[in-house]
Amino acid sequence: MILNFSEFEGDTVIYNIEQQRLALQSTLDAKKTQIERNRLGQFATPTLLAQEIIGHATTLVPKGENVRFLDPAIGTGAFYSALLNAYPNITEALGFEIDPHYGEPTVQLWRNHGLTIKGMDFTQAMPEARFNLIVCNPPYVRHHHLQNSEKLRLQLCTQEASGMKLSGLAGLYCHFLGLSHAWMVKGGIAVWLIPSEFMDVNYGLAVKRYLLDCVTLLHIHRFAPNDLQFADALVSSAVVCFRNEAPPKNHQITFSFGGSLLAPHDTNHISASVLRDASKWTRLPENSPRERDAIPTLSDFFKIKRGVATGSNDYFILSEQQIIARGLPMEAFMPILPSPRYLRANEIKARADGTPDIERRLFLLNINLPEYSIRDRFPVLFDYLQEGKALGLHERYICKHRALWYAQENRPPAPIVCTYLGRGDTKSGHPFRFIRNDSCATVANVFLAMYPTPLLARALVHDKSLLFGVWRALNELDPKKLLDEGRVYGGGLHKLEPSELSNVPVPNLAALIQPEQYPAKQMKLFSTH
Repeated sequence: MILNFSEFEGDTVIYNIEQQRLALQSTLDAKKTQIERNRLGQFATPTLLAQEIIGHATTLVPKGENVRFLDPAIGTGAFYSALLNAYPNITEALGFEIDPHYGEPTVQLWRNHGLTIKGMDFTQAMPEARFNLIVCNPPYVRHHHLQNSEKLRLQLCTQEASGMKLSGLAGLYCHFLGLSHAWMVKGGIAVWLIPSEFMDVNYGLAVKRYLLDCVTLLHIHRFAPNDLQFADALVSSAVVCFRNEAPPKNHQITFSFGGSLLAPHDTNHISASVLRDASKWTRLPENSPRERDAIPTLSDFFKIKRGVATGSNDYFILSEQQIIARGLPMEAFMPILPSPRYLRANEIKARADGTPDIERRLFLLNINLPEYSIRDRFPVLFDYLQEGKALGLHERYICKHRALWYAQENRPPAPIVCTYLGRGDTKSGHPFRFIRNDSCATVANVFLAMYPTPLLARALVHDKSLLFGVWRALNELDPKKLLDEGRVYGGGLHKLEPSELSNVPVPNLAALIQPEQYPAKQMKLFSTH
């Protein structure tokens, strides 16, 4: 990366060392595989982004102040390089780097420039509350890469440092944020570059409570999902800024979105009380929680479940031809819809036997007989199960936790199914598809199965054609309503969990039901629509 000299305000020394740092970063990254860096959450902060974040920090800690700087995951020092360019009075600068592959060369790079680097795990360091500016891009390590014993240690230490009681699903970056609390002076500023998913997911609730109750949350900037900040990581990012002091009454937080941190596309101010009531922060500020309380949601009409997680689709899902060729008993299988990419239409018609009338006909192995019964009744199927065992399928997590390793969870055919993943920039303008399923096929976990609630089921008894109208209304939903409830990943990939789809507001569905057919209590929630 070639930097414009003007970006460094004429400081030749800083310019030259930043060029050295970039060359070092490139060399060190090249000596590690992408898998290795992903496992350790090592995604270097781009220079221009580091400069922008430090530039924003100068609005919170004025340039004339004496800066005591801490970066708990310093890498090769992108933030420190930007800090040198922004602040004339740096009285102390400390960084932590657990990986000697990056840490040892970085120590040599900065040895004459006032930065102390400790080659150790920040989460195990003894805190010293003396820093007034913490800036960090913490390691993005997902929870499943952490050993259970390590999770427990982190949970206890994070709670002690910040009061933040994180679940076992929290990523390592949440612990870095919480542990750093004990290193901050009263009134100190923290600026974090972290994944934006904490704003929506359940494990992020503890983080959000900390930001609202324990510190004064100042600003959250969320980058557009398609605007990846890291070339080597598909993660949607946010910059979170706060001051280490109790929040004032009637506090307002700046929320910005898109563009850059210093020049966002949209900026709004949201009260802390509104944030406290909001389950998802990424959809703010368009709809406040109070405005949505009276609006019916999909949970009023459907009970929504993820499709079947088979444990091994290649083994458990076979084509009609494969079943016939192997001589396997068809009664041990149930029809299952293929991946959405193989379904051109949003309607699945049924053949006379109830199976889907589609080109790609697939069937799911699902039998609840014990193996000794299968051996006696279906010896060919018994042999197939032994093949699965030879592959170690019975020891995989999902299969191992079933009563019978080959028996699937109960997921009856659903009259409407919704795709689980989608993109906001599709040609159709609809990131998620609602598919009417007239067949007896179940679905895998790439779909969400939608089963009518008693309220809708009673309406269907009176009018069987109502389901068609409901299905059409679902496909006419404003795509933004779906995107607002789901979560987004870098590159613009959106995902809907069952609880998230359940929360989608659907006032248009209420109009399809005849209120006079139901008791007043059941229809109360529709009375204002």
